[in-house]
Amino acid sequence: RADEFADKGRPIFQAHHQAVVTVEVVVSSRFSMQGMVTQTNQSHHSISGTVVEPSGLTVVSLSALDPGQALRSAATAKDPRLKVETDLESIKILLADGSQAPAEVALRDADLDLALIRPKTKPAAPLAAVDLTKSGTAQVLEPVVALNRLGAAAGHGYSASQERVSAVVDSPRRFYVPDANMTTATLGAPAFTLDGKLLGVFLLHTSGRTAPVGMLDAPA
Repeated sequence: RADEFADKGRPIFQAHHQAVVTVEVVVSSRFSMQGMVTQTNQSHHSISGTVVEPSGLTVVSLSALDPGQALRSAATAKDPRLKVETDLESIKILLADGSQAPAEVALRDADLDLALIRPKTKPAAPLAAVDLTKSGTAQVLEPVVALNRLGAAAGHGYSASQERVSAVVDSPRRFYVPDANMTTATLGAPAFTLDGKLLGVFLLHTSGRTAPVGMLDAPA
C-alpha cells in the first residue's frame, strides 16, 4: 500500500508543487504597560503559502503570518496590564526562480485563521496555482498528499508527505482534522486527495482550550 500511495502521490507532486511558495515575513512587536512602551522587537520568519490564482494571490495561515494574537495571549497570561501591538513590516513571496515579490495583505479572517496576500506588482509571468474549482472530499482515516516548502537549511526545497484524516467536522463549516503524527506539512500547505483534487489548506482552528490543526474546505 505504501507503493500504491507513492505511485498516486508522485503525479500530484509534479502537477502542483510549484504552487507552494515560501513567504518571508518581518514583524515588529511593541510591548507596553499603562501607555508606556517597555520593549520593541523585530522578528523574521518564513511560512508556507498556496498560490490560488496565476496573479499570485496566495493563501496563508493568519496565525503563522502574524503571531500577534499568540503574543497577546501570552502577555496577558503573564500580566493583564501588559499590551502587545504587532505590525507586518515586510511580506515577500519567494518565487520558483529564486526572486522575491513584495506582497501585501488582501484579506484577513481570524475565525478561519485565513489570510490572502498578493504581490504589490503584477508578476512578469503567470504563477503556478492550484484550481479551487477542482476540489474533493475525504473520509475518516483516508490518506492524503500534503505538499510543502522546506526551510532555508534545505534550500527551500519542495517536499511531499502522507497525512491521514482523523476527523471530519461538518458544523459550523466543514474542515478536516489530520492525524496527530503530522510529518513535514506546515500551516499554509495544501493537501490533495489521491485522485488529485484539492482538499484544502492546513490552518489552525482554536476554540477554548483546544487547538487542533485543520484543513479548510477548498471552496472557501
